[in-house]
Amino acid sequence: MRVIIIGGVAGGMSAATRLRRLDESAEIIVIEQGDYVSFANCGLPYYVGGVIPERQALLLQTPESLRARFELDVRTRHEAVTINREAQTVSIRDVGTGTVIDEAYDHLILAVGATPRDAFGQIDGGPTVSTLRTVDDVDRITLALEERALDAAPRAVVAGGGFIGLEAVENLVHRGLDVTLVQNGAHPLSPLDSEMAALVVDELDARGVDLRMRTSVASVDAAGVHLDDGTTVAADLLIDARGVRPAASIVTTAGLATAPSGGIEVDALQRTSDPRIFAVGDAALKIDAISAEPTLVTMAGLANRHGRTAADVIAWEHGLLDERPADVLPAVGTAIVGVFGLAVAMVGWSERRLADAGRAHRVIHAHPADHAGYYPGAERLTMKLLVDPGTDLILGAQVIGRSGADKRIDIIATAMQAGLTATQLSRLELAYAPQYGSAKDPVNMLGYIADNAATDLTGSIQWHELDAAVASGATLIDVRSETEHTGGAIPGSINVPLDELRARLGELPDGELIVHCQVGQRGHTATRLLRQHDRRVRNLDGGYLTWVAGTRMHADTRTTVKEYA
Repeated sequence: MRVIIIGGVAGGMSAATRLRRLDESAEIIVIEQGDYVSFANCGLPYYVGGVIPERQALLLQTPESLRARFELDVRTRHEAVTINREAQTVSIRDVGTGTVIDEAYDHLILAVGATPRDAFGQIDGGPTVSTLRTVDDVDRITLALEERALDAAPRAVVAGGGFIGLEAVENLVHRGLDVTLVQNGAHPLSPLDSEMAALVVDELDARGVDLRMRTSVASVDAAGVHLDDGTTVAADLLIDARGVRPAASIVTTAGLATAPSGGIEVDALQRTSDPRIFAVGDAALKIDAISAEPTLVTMAGLANRHGRTAADVIAWEHGLLDERPADVLPAVGTAIVGVFGLAVAMVGWSERRLADAGRAHRVIHAHPADHAGYYPGAERLTMKLLVDPGTDLILGAQVIGRSGADKRIDIIATAMQAGLTATQLSRLELAYAPQYGSAKDPVNMLGYIADNAATDLTGSIQWHELDAAVASGATLIDVRSETEHTGGAIPGSINVPLDELRARLGELPDGELIVHCQVGQRGHTATRLLRQHDRRVRNLDGGYLTWVAGTRMHADTRTTVKEYA
């Protein structure tokens, strides 16, 4: 059996090494256009920032080490030019010599990855321009930084506020550069909802990052980076992190089925429209767990798993495995990124995406501590859960905090893949000691709130719905303490502290009441009290903290949310 794999790194190398473990006799050829077939691409920004001090640590395997351990024929600096499906051959060009040869295959695995959507040209006298995706990129960037090492304040512009863009910002600041972040959207990390993104904006502001939102890079020249809002930013370095598209030109010329996005269509076993050809990694379509539609999800974990699946299918088809490999699971899109010590995690769909798709949803916010509040070092988590109101299934979640966000998003992602409902989160038995969690873990708390909402024990209203409700005659009651109310209040609210509420029921105006506290918990208690006194009442979900974050982002202001214990 002869298998050719086009592309290395996560998907390609996972397929190659898994296949070797299953079949010692197979001839396995790996074609890689660049110099490095196996490197830690997720670690590249941290080498730029000096967090990873040794460049060699990024290079996981070499052609020589892969030959020695796995008997793989790895050909770096070779480009797959065309695929002849009828003859079952791949034309391969030696990048150094230009020589082209044809290699036959029994199976072909495409791990071609992604490529930047557009590219800024390098201008004489202008800033060094680079993406941040390969070892060559970091070599170019670090060389430029070393050449500017004696400058008083080297300046960098990062175009694009996604995962790589934010990692680039953090590490360039860590290295001592003045950094401007240019983002076409209203805030960094566009998959986040705006009230959640407020925490990211605050963190970037606190670190001195110059944020330029709702604009994009128009051109680059010796004068600097010109934005389409008419401003110019002086820069020694421009990092292009505006996103990628599937590097699938060889696929389309071969006549394999692709989507309008350029993603390669595959079945549940990673087979393309030609059953002898598989596709894995960033260029291959995945099935979205929420919509059940094909989509692009560029995650290293999925690339590794799908590479393994392709190898298993090939081995099974050749009688080396007894059972048919399991279908790949739909992708929930679990992701996390660090922003100066702030962990920003997400899974599934956002509220904005659900609303744009016309998908019914229920929203839950919570602001619990990552572990027991009486134990030193507790940090606030900001959590958001999106729930299908008909089925109670989880549609998405966002968790942000300095400690514990990773654990909670992984629990929720696992619950989504297992088909657990939002209410069932309250029943999960999770590890507890005061330094690690609470007897009611933050995930359990989301489940309790979801249960209250599903059973209509407590009605809620979202921060962006408040103005319309008040305009329709509702009265807003702030049940926080007088000190909290004085320190910052929603305009028009009436302060009736929770502990005084029973005694002051007669003071409350007729009509609908909306109650709020700092994070929602006291508001829930107030709602239950008032309902049992026959009042029509809703709780402001997430309380004052969520309202402030959402409204200031909507107004594009930069007032930091003050958090009360």
